[in-house]
Amino acid sequence: MKIAIGCDHGGIVLKPAVIEVLKEKNIEVEDFGCYTEESVDYPDFALKVAEAVSQGKADLGIVLCGTGIGISIAANKVKGIRAAVAHDMFTAEMVKRHNNANILAMGGRVVSPELAAQMTRKWLETEFEGGRHTNRINKISAIEDKYFK
Repeated sequence: MKIAIGCDHGGIVLKPAVIEVLKEKNIEVEDFGCYTEESVDYPDFALKVAEAVSQGKADLGIVLCGTGIGISIAANKVKGIRAAVAHDMFTAEMVKRHNNANILAMGGRVVSPELAAQMTRKWLETEFEGGRHTNRINKISAIEDKYFK
């Protein structure tokens, strides 16, 4: 498995803890940056991760900014991406179980590195439930088909 990761200056505090979890699980990591706390624009990193996932160059993605919100909004502009923000263990599980999120988003100003590591583990270990949720995911895809030409 390969996971693409990207962050801005607000999410960089979480990146080492998240990458450590991925390496513990023997998951290949492609790090798209950023690499310092210097102010950068999160859409640039969201796009790199989302394109890697949508093009099959990575199986999943993780994006990090101050809250996880802005970077997830940007990632969701790429067709086929379901980036979802998690801020606790319950949401980290449910974004995969019910929404089959292929990109996990978290915020460095909202969660600690320790919690981000725990949420990453939970997201990776959770299976998509399918069933009624598959129909909902298909409806999201239909919206994309209508508006993403």
